[in-house]
Amino acid sequence: MSHKKVKMTAAAVLASSVLLSGCGLFGGDEQAGSEQDIPKDVSYVDDAVNENGTESDVTGEETDGEDAVTENVQRELYLIDSNGYVVSQTLELPKTNEVAKQALEYLVAGGPVDEMLPNGFRAVLPAGTEVDVNLKEDGTIVADFSNEFMSYDGADEERILQAITWTLTQFENVDNVQIMVNGHLQTVMPVNQTPIGEGVSRANGINYDTADAVDLMSSRAVTLYFMAESNEGDPYYVPVTTRLSLEGKDRYTAIVEALIKGPSHNSGLTNDLSNEIALLDDPVMEDGNLALNFNEAILGLEGRIVSKSIVDSLVLTLTEQTGVESIAITVDGEGDLMATDGTNISEPVARPEKVNTGRF
Repeated sequence: MSHKKVKMTAAAVLASSVLLSGCGLFGGDEQAGSEQDIPKDVSYVDDAVNENGTESDVTGEETDGEDAVTENVQRELYLIDSNGYVVSQTLELPKTNEVAKQALEYLVAGGPVDEMLPNGFRAVLPAGTEVDVNLKEDGTIVADFSNEFMSYDGADEERILQAITWTLTQFENVDNVQIMVNGHLQTVMPVNQTPIGEGVSRANGINYDTADAVDLMSSRAVTLYFMAESNEGDPYYVPVTTRLSLEGKDRYTAIVEALIKGPSHNSGLTNDLSNEIALLDDPVMEDGNLALNFNEAILGLEGRIVSKSIVDSLVLTLTEQTGVESIAITVDGEGDLMATDGTNISEPVARPEKVNTGRF
């Protein structure tokens, strides 16, 4: 499955200004109206109709009849972990046509998600919040919340906006998210006035890291994936958006070097890439695959084997870049490399459809 492409909006520019200032973890299975006249009963994220007349959600799964009640599907819900990071957790939800509305309902505290929350995680929306959604033809989805939405703690405001945005943009035909409260379009969040503008997307980032000050003109915002552990010791991946200096560097090289450098010391996050690991050449992009040639420091203690957690971190991070569908790794220009799970990583390794499935 192609990784979701994101669109930069005016709000993304504002988010960039804010940014300047201030273990198998993967799973298997990834009507137009004006803003004044949004249908309140439309909560599908895809209005495609199959040849047999049944409607399908964005994963292409038929959702008619009794199966919609008895079957479950995997969805990524962005929740808040014990360190305050917004993190996806892949959970089994009942099958339904109203996939976008359901995903948001499972972000509500005191709702159905409470019985399935991973240890140390919490829901992001205030208890009692109700929501309707409407997808417009341009890929913008409008989430219309009830008054209870406005009762959140201001300290969680950016986390809430990020969780809503990243949960909804897991669907292939959703690019941009707008927020309403009781039918009134919001250009800022209700409590601390975090900018929304004309909508937000994944280009606005998540879990901003502003530890390193860099020049806006010679840098770009990127999302890196580091690791954390649950209260029970289970590992999971955390996306962190930061700005990287690109002066004199290929952008993919700069991203890999940032991964090797690792997370901020006080972040509570970890990384399996040692400081001895280095690229020997600039990465080469061809037909959506990014070829990476490392030195021998990337190898484990047993032959030509690379830790799966290293491969996962590289795949998740680099496929966030537009056009990168997969990566392939060589060492000193030679292939025949395996990850610790047996995957041939000298052949293209694509981004997983689901992340943090809890299967460790």
